[in-house]
Amino acid sequence: MLTFNNRTALVTGAGRGIGKAIAETLAKHGVTVICVSKSADSCGATAAAIVAAGGKAKALAVDVADGAAIAQAAEALLKEFPAIDILVNNAGITRDGLLFRMSEADWSDVLATNLTSCFHWTKLIGRPMTRARWGRIVNIASVSGIMGNAGQANYSAAKAGMIGLTKTLAREFAGRSVTVNAVAPGFIKTDMTTEFVNNPEASAKILEVVPLKRFGEAADIANMTAYLCSEEASYITGQVFTVDGGMAM
Repeated sequence: MLTFNNRTALVTGAGRGIGKAIAETLAKHGVTVICVSKSADSCGATAAAIVAAGGKAKALAVDVADGAAIAQAAEALLKEFPAIDILVNNAGITRDGLLFRMSEADWSDVLATNLTSCFHWTKLIGRPMTRARWGRIVNIASVSGIMGNAGQANYSAAKAGMIGLTKTLAREFAGRSVTVNAVAPGFIKTDMTTEFVNNPEASAKILEVVPLKRFGEAADIANMTAYLCSEEASYITGQVFTVDGGMAM
C-alpha cells in the first residue's frame, strides 16, 4: 500500500475513462477525491461509486475550458476543504483532423480544455500547496505530445504544452516541496479510443508500433498516477512517465 496520510485530491475529467480510474484508485488508498467533469451526471456517478465502495468523494460539475468557472469553483473548494493536497489535470478532448481541414474552433477548444485548464487549476490550487509546503501535481499528457501524431496537431500541441508546463512548474515549486510530474499514456482502452480498439484493421495497425502488442488499461495510468501522488514519490519531480507498452522508447 502507498502512503497518503489523509490527503485530499482534485481530479479533472473524472467522469469516465482514465480520470474515473484515477479517482477510484486514489479513493481506494484513503484519499478524499473531488471528482470534476463538465457533466454533473458523469462526475456524480464516479463520486457515488466511490462512496458506495466505502471511500470519500465529492462531485463537482465544471467546464474546465472556462477560466472564470474554474476560479469560482476553486474559491468555493478552498473554503470547504482545509487543504487540497493533490491535483490531477486529466480533462481532455479531441477534435482530430488534418491541419488544412482543422477549424480555428477545433484548435482553440482542444487547447482550452487540455492545456489552458491546467494553467488555471494549477495557479489556483497550487498556491495553497506551496504555502503548506506539500503537494503533488500530476498532468496527464500523451505520447502524442512526445512523438506527434498525424491528424492531431491541436491535441499533440496541447499535450506537448503540458509537458513543458510540467517541467517549468517542477522547477518553480521545488523549493516548496511540491512535486510536478506528467504521465504520458499510449493507446489506452477508453471511450475516446473505442473506434480504434473495436476495429480489427485499425487496432492491428496501431499494435504494430506497440512492442507489448496490446492496448493499455485505464488502471495502468491510474496506478502510475497514484504512485506519483504518494509519499513514496517525494524525490521525483519534473519527469514524464510514458505508459505506452514501449511505443516511445
